Amino acid sequence: MAKKTEDTVSLIDTFQEFKELKNIDKTTMVSVLEESFRSVIAKMFGTDENYDVIVNPDKGDFEIWRNRQVVNDEELKNANLEISLTDAKKIDASYEEGEEVTDEVHFADFGRRAILNLRQTLASKILELEKDSIYTKYTDQIGTIISAEVYQIWKKEILLLDDEGNELLLPKTEQIPSDFYRKGETVRAVIARVDNRNNNPKIILSRIDPAFLERLLEMEVPEINDGLITIKKVARIPGERAKVAVESYDERIDPVGACVGVKGSRIHGIVRELRNENIDVISYTSNVSLFIQRALSPAKVTDVRLDEENHRAEVHLKPEEVSLAIGKGGLNIKLASMLTEYTIDVFRDLPEGVDVNEEDIYLDEFRDEIDGWVIDAIKSIGIDTAKAVINAPREMLIEKADLEENTVDEVLRILKAEFEEDK
Repeated sequence: MAKKTEDTVSLIDTFQEFKELKNIDKTTMVSVLEESFRSVIAKMFGTDENYDVIVNPDKGDFEIWRNRQVVNDEELKNANLEISLTDAKKIDASYEEGEEVTDEVHFADFGRRAILNLRQTLASKILELEKDSIYTKYTDQIGTIISAEVYQIWKKEILLLDDEGNELLLPKTEQIPSDFYRKGETVRAVIARVDNRNNNPKIILSRIDPAFLERLLEMEVPEINDGLITIKKVARIPGERAKVAVESYDERIDPVGACVGVKGSRIHGIVRELRNENIDVISYTSNVSLFIQRALSPAKVTDVRLDEENHRAEVHLKPEEVSLAIGKGGLNIKLASMLTEYTIDVFRDLPEGVDVNEEDIYLDEFRDEIDGWVIDAIKSIGIDTAKAVINAPREMLIEKADLEENTVDEVLRILKAEFEEDK
């Protein structure tokens, strides 16, 4: 008797354990419990058709009723489907052959193996349901920001846990290069995608996705959240620089000013979140030439010639504006191309008296032969082409660019060799 009581307690605990699981609604839980009971009964007796399983989710218990037909004692063949007349009359003296007897069955009476089988069946079904629930939940949230706690740090990815204990992954390839986290810290990222191989959902987060910057702007700028300002396009080089094109349908609202805020108040928090990523906000226009000019800001463009069929643009600037258009490490022109979806070629407007057909080469094209810091030092004094360096006084290059004599001589040798080869 003690054994039966212990098994009954085990069953009640099992029910309560699965009843309290997250992400699964009551109707689904009742269905799963009923299916699990029926599955075990069918395995034991070959059929579950003559059983009624009643799950009481509010009370936290269940009932199982068996229906059997009353037969003559000598004709009893299957005790699961039939009951002898003698046994039926013990339940109620009025029973006769051919009638149906319904009596309650205690699952614990089926034995410990049946209870173990039930637990395993339930565990399998619940696990499958939870995975389906997680997949559906996070698939619906792709593109939204989530905050999660760092649980484990590996070489190629970070494992995070959300408020419900669900596992999320932030791969190294989806982190900003200067990101650094310790266990227990909170990370904000956008849900990039949900992989679901073999019904095993993996939630992948990203901090480099343009959508992350978009969502941060929506959170910081009420006019975007209210629909008064629209983010038309975002281009990012994570951790370095980004350009955002915004548009307002209300002429009274300055979309750029609203996004930046007074003294940059709205943008500062986002810049910190993105590890000091420099964010340029520009006003969107459907005029492609004007959009390209704005995208190349802070450089001032004098002329734009479009090849719309091939999505290319020739941009002409004054010599002193070229380095601004290209930007440090070519970031400005790269982002402008990403934002406008046009390949941008930069041309210098040559001063009067200079032969237009005389070819020159930008210093940035020599980065394979000349150290980048040397090129940057020369460009910092306003010289950005090979011929301008060759024509400049040697002493000026040494003094103003703060370079060693042998470094300047080596640069001159490389640049002169380039034009001698062309001849």
